Amino acid sequence: MRFIFPLLMMATALPVVAQNLPRRPDDPIPPQVDAMYERGLAYLAKSQNARGSWDDSMGSEPGVVALCVVAFLAHGEDPNHGPYAKNISKGIDYLLSQQNSTNGYIGNSMYNHGFATLALAEAYGCVENPKIAPALQKSVELILSAQKRNNSKAWRYTPDSTDSDTTVSGCQLVALYAARNAGLPVPEEALKSGLAYMARCRGSDGGYGYTSASGPKPTLTAIGVLCLALAKDKEGKGFQSSLDYLKKNLNYRDRHYPYYFEYYMSQALFHAEPETWNDWNAQNIRYLSTIQSRDGSWPGNKGQSFNTAGSLLSLALNYRFLPIYEK
Repeated sequence: MRFIFPLLMMATALPVVAQNLPRRPDDPIPPQVDAMYERGLAYLAKSQNARGSWDDSMGSEPGVVALCVVAFLAHGEDPNHGPYAKNISKGIDYLLSQQNSTNGYIGNSMYNHGFATLALAEAYGCVENPKIAPALQKSVELILSAQKRNNSKAWRYTPDSTDSDTTVSGCQLVALYAARNAGLPVPEEALKSGLAYMARCRGSDGGYGYTSASGPKPTLTAIGVLCLALAKDKEGKGFQSSLDYLKKNLNYRDRHYPYYFEYYMSQALFHAEPETWNDWNAQNIRYLSTIQSRDGSWPGNKGQSFNTAGSLLSLALNYRFLPIYEK
């Protein structure tokens, strides 16, 4: 049984606005999605190790553990007493164990840190763990301090990086919006500066490049569109041109990072245009159903935990339990 997260009165220094109550949409969940999602979660639960991570090639990365945790939460699982409560708790404990107690850095890259911050923000206020609030606050402070040191007022691989790219920057922006949704103070100037960098990497055709406007790719453009949507900045020409770029690439598959693309494309289209997301969602369900393994995982060269979490989160918009998945 899925659980509508209550607001928990947590004794922390943070304001307990926590999260808006998630809610099930009125439209029914496609039975195929339920079946795929249940099998995927069962795989993640069964293969999680005692430390709370996974033993495949990328499963010990905090960013991957974070996405797995979010995949559980996005299904509306009771994070404290439900069948997957222990999996969620172990995953969060693993993320907390990977945080530097001095500066708040989680893992060894800003990818890891950004996704871990997102997971802590989505868990804050619904998971009974008093360590989440101070860890989340520290992780947000690190993102903000890294941006201040950056020449572009954006982000790259480490907190001390002086250069930037759209994948890492987009990851931090999504984490900051999730933290703001959870009630943490996030300076508007930090968000605007990050979005301004992203805009400089958008070409005249609406496509986003990696470190500049050249060499646009659908995966990068999906990240850019999602950031604009979360910023509620969907009226400008830039947003529409980028959405048009994505609509021309609905059949695109990223050969190198397929599930990373699935993860971002689903969110971008969901926030951008319901009709296009409906088409994409139906296509995505068919595609993922044909490649899901018998054990519930998804195959690929990035580790089954990451592949599975990315696939599940691309389907999770059908549930819309998490605040980051609310329009």
